[in-house]
Amino acid sequence: MDYIVLDIEFNGRKFASDKPMEVIEIGAVRLNDQLEEIDTFSALIKPVYFAKLNKFIRDKTGIVQEEIDQAEGFKPVVTEFLAWLQKRSDYLLLTWGKEDVKRIVFDTRMHEMDDSYWMAMQSLDLLKGYIKVKKHTNDISVESALHELGIETDGVTHRAFEDARSTAQIFKAVFAELDLSAVSQYVDTYTNAKERRMVKNAMKTFRMQKIPLDWDQMYEKIIKTKITSEETKKLEELRQYFESEKENSLQATKSN
Repeated sequence: MDYIVLDIEFNGRKFASDKPMEVIEIGAVRLNDQLEEIDTFSALIKPVYFAKLNKFIRDKTGIVQEEIDQAEGFKPVVTEFLAWLQKRSDYLLLTWGKEDVKRIVFDTRMHEMDDSYWMAMQSLDLLKGYIKVKKHTNDISVESALHELGIETDGVTHRAFEDARSTAQIFKAVFAELDLSAVSQYVDTYTNAKERRMVKNAMKTFRMQKIPLDWDQMYEKIIKTKITSEETKKLEELRQYFESEKENSLQATKSN
């Protein structure tokens, strides 16, 4: 089996806008089953929105405006990347966190391309695996992980290819301790961390006030004023989150 380490850069912004963020660079490294680098992929992507990179992105990535102006758009680049991925069919995709695949899915849909390949793809969240191996309680950056492992790199941070190669070094360093079966597929989410925290805090309040944990009652007392009834997918996701947290609480009580 091959292991493909993926990293992307996208044109995130420090200001509010209804225009979407877009992938502006894809970098990937292919390792064989001996963890030897056997192939690479690197490409810039010209965005549709905010084609002129803002100062924050230029400073963060070091990407030059002239390079972006000359780059191809998302469709031809991602088509080329998919062909590169499928040069050898037996591979596992690895990312540092789940944002990379999410952004590619979003842009695939924005450009009205078929997202079925990405939706079916199984990938390993190396960040989650690393945290488990090192017993950290919070997320950690690639740079911090490299420092912790004593790995020196000459790569420039916040460029997709260099970060993919650095992430591959982390993967090789902890490979023997990783649970490679902990793969997952991309799943659309409709709620954010703030909304899920609202449910969790409401459950805590209910317990303190000795109110039964009932979803309908929570909806009427707490959620109804925050989320409209038309947001059915979001409400269903919050209900499932509520039931999951309730079950976890019951299991914890039984074990104590």
